[in-house]
Amino acid sequence: MEYAAMSMRSADLPVLVAGAGPVGLTAALALRARGLPVTVLEAGPDGRTRPGSRAIFYHRQTLEHWEAMKPGLGRQVAQKGLVWSTKRTFWGERQVFERSYQPTPPAQLPHSVNLAQVDAERLLFEACVDADVNFVWNAEVTGVESTPQCVTVGTAAGETWHAQFLIAADGAGSGVRQALEIELEGSRSANSFIIVDVIEETERPQRPERLYYYRHPAVGERNVLLMPFAGGWRADLQLRTEDDPADFNQPEGVARWVARVLPEKYAERVSWISTYQFLQVIASTFTDSQHRVLLVGEAAHLFAPFGARGLNSGVPDAAAAAAAIAAAIRAGDRPGAADAVREFAAQRRSAALYNRDAAGVALTHMRAYSPLAKVKRRAAAAAAIAGQRAGQWLDSAPYGPRAAARGTKAVY
Repeated sequence: MEYAAMSMRSADLPVLVAGAGPVGLTAALALRARGLPVTVLEAGPDGRTRPGSRAIFYHRQTLEHWEAMKPGLGRQVAQKGLVWSTKRTFWGERQVFERSYQPTPPAQLPHSVNLAQVDAERLLFEACVDADVNFVWNAEVTGVESTPQCVTVGTAAGETWHAQFLIAADGAGSGVRQALEIELEGSRSANSFIIVDVIEETERPQRPERLYYYRHPAVGERNVLLMPFAGGWRADLQLRTEDDPADFNQPEGVARWVARVLPEKYAERVSWISTYQFLQVIASTFTDSQHRVLLVGEAAHLFAPFGARGLNSGVPDAAAAAAAIAAAIRAGDRPGAADAVREFAAQRRSAALYNRDAAGVALTHMRAYSPLAKVKRRAAAAAAIAGQRAGQWLDSAPYGPRAAARGTKAVY
């Protein structure tokens, strides 16, 4: 395995991937599964430590993609992760909805699994090494030039790389996207969210339940999501627009509210704190004018996390990008060789628009700024407490209902 780069590579190099996060690693695996050599350029050093659990929730579709790219990988992630069996939703102190799931048959992948992103990345990286993916570290992309024949990539280390195609999986601050002057279009949430990870005493929480509270009485009637994952809990606090995040995201403030929504012992086990104003943005195009660069994951889109649409959309992006590149390489110099890349860009941007709209519906519902939204939520809570089915709507609405983009097929 070669880890160091020479100063120049031939344009015969089929594919470069920018970024060794989970989406970049997925793209590399997908390319290797199609028999294509691939080199990954990563801005960070080898063995870098990634803070926090970051993404923690993986849909079955994501596990299926990984399993198809590297047999056994999807199951490995599922075995390492936690499958919660029950979800409960509350209005204040009153429970308004509960659902428990039957255990998944051994022959099937689970409906979802919760695992810290750093652990999922480790498994993906090991699979890439086993698949002979070449990694180049300390290789931040600073320049990109695309022609009808190839793409040229410059890095902060002064190296120049040439390839037939480049997959940009270098995250929200994508150097590739910026070098190509591709704009992000969309909005930012007005209020902030505080996300905290706490360490569990055991690898598996004793009660693997997902808990969602509307108007939690212990934190001034702010909304709270509690999500277990292998080795810990995630607590997500929704602030009001008038709140000062500094009152909630500093160690003392975090310890204070965590002890109110989880057992008090967890206040001393905080391992990661992050503050977000969620972006709802999509790249104006998922490919360059020469159809040599393909944007995937957070280089292409950023969503509010409701429904876990970020990474679970980035993985299908990567799979589709690899398929498009393989088709384009097979087509060679024949007319229409770029059609596969154009189709990738159109289809994955359409999926991103759906996911942005669904996450946006959830964000609007959770914030409930309008009088109508507030009345609708209160009416649903009253009906749910009286035993009606409105509790199911209260449970599902924060995750982006499928009706968010009418007429659009739900595709992650």
